[in-house]
Amino acid sequence: MPFEVFDKRMTPLAKAPSVTIQKRGVISLNKAAHDLVGNAETVELLYDRDRQVMALRATDDSSPHAYAVRSGSKRGPGQAIVSATAFTAHYGIDTTATRRWKPFVEDDMLCVDLTTEGTVITGNRTKTTAPAEAVEPAEAPVDDVPTDVSTDDDSVHS
Repeated sequence: MPFEVFDKRMTPLAKAPSVTIQKRGVISLNKAAHDLVGNAETVELLYDRDRQVMALRATDDSSPHAYAVRSGSKRGPGQAIVSATAFTAHYGIDTTATRRWKPFVEDDMLCVDLTTEGTVITGNRTKTTAPAEAVEPAEAPVDDVPTDVSTDDDSVHS
């Protein structure tokens, strides 16, 4: 087997905020990204069609458009998950592959510029034949959504 060059992009940067849109339309935030929205327990999902930027804005559960933010880890604080299948479908957001972006903050919202391709990632349980430069391992198995998380859009106010 030949040597391969280690690419630092293959290791997750736990301290850098990241937002991942999974294949089923589930949005996951690492701890650093969740911190940027004040560790909100509920968020509103927003989309700027002209710029193709999606955003999450902290809100309280009395908002008619509130979506619950669930813990994606049973081991304590870490990944936060928002079920957004209907949102991604409504706005035609590509979910054919799981992708991760570096978010930015604008007007107290956590934003993702979807005009950038994002990094395609695979779960750490998945065997891949893709070249190393095209694949970045996930922090957690991205297709293993906790069983208490529905992939249907289950807003706080159903």
